[in-house]
Amino acid sequence: MARPAITESRRGLLLGVAAYAMWGAFPLYWPLLEPAGALEILGHRIFWSLVVMGLLVVALGRWPVVRGLIADRRVLRLLTLAACLVTVNWATYIWGVTNGHVVETSLGYFVNPLVTVLMGVFILGERLRPGQWAAMAVAGLAVVVLSVDYGRLPWVALVLAFSFGSYGLCKKQANAPAVESLTVETMVIGPLALAYLAWLTWHGSSSFVDHGAGHVLLLLSTGIVTAVPLVCFGGAAIRVPMVTLGLLQYLAPILQFALGVLYFHEAMPAGRWIGFVLVWFALVVFTVESLRHRRVTLRLAAEACAY
Repeated sequence: MARPAITESRRGLLLGVAAYAMWGAFPLYWPLLEPAGALEILGHRIFWSLVVMGLLVVALGRWPVVRGLIADRRVLRLLTLAACLVTVNWATYIWGVTNGHVVETSLGYFVNPLVTVLMGVFILGERLRPGQWAAMAVAGLAVVVLSVDYGRLPWVALVLAFSFGSYGLCKKQANAPAVESLTVETMVIGPLALAYLAWLTWHGSSSFVDHGAGHVLLLLSTGIVTAVPLVCFGGAAIRVPMVTLGLLQYLAPILQFALGVLYFHEAMPAGRWIGFVLVWFALVVFTVESLRHRRVTLRLAAEACAY
């Protein structure tokens, strides 16, 4: 009788690995779209994501859910804010990857779980446990070390971490399904993206049809590239525990970091290595503390049920 559950759990794990592996491989994809600039790539990603997500919700028969989200004013406000935040996140990430900052983009997603916890403290009034404070202190030290090494704040990483953390907070409060909510988000920002692409074409600055059929197909594929990992992630989220998903999320920045260092040969002086090691140590402390706290909570709950 346990076999179907094991099969579903294994399928969920594979879907989660696939989602984060695809996100981790994005630094190989975005440069293929050159000579399109970061903003043009962003415009195509938003517009073609709208097309793909629209077709997906129609094919899955989920259009009534989308209409329900739009009709709910509170949810629509949250998803509109989420659309703005994810646009900032996508724009920063695409710019970073296409301008030699792959390692710094990976830092943003390493730091993101810690930023999310920090936002829980200052926005939701949550309290940190001692182990979490220790992780935050080490992460703060890492930012200082990296700022000294870069000669500036690692703004690409910080914008990515805070925009995605804020995006996640909006999505959590909206409590909407992944596919339908992204559809609404692209519906909100899609007309602006289309207007920008039309403006580029009007001024002769668009690269869409000037570099062959292959370039056209690559730009069209931005919608699919956005949707496929999201669908895989959605499939994983309903099949594996949140703890497993939380650990899998580190796969994407690990792959991005490896690509930045080993494939794109970005500079990693000693100060930068020290900063990244501090970030990784903070994440280890944070993850171990969270897993230990979860075990204790589950044990106490089981003991309470026993009585």
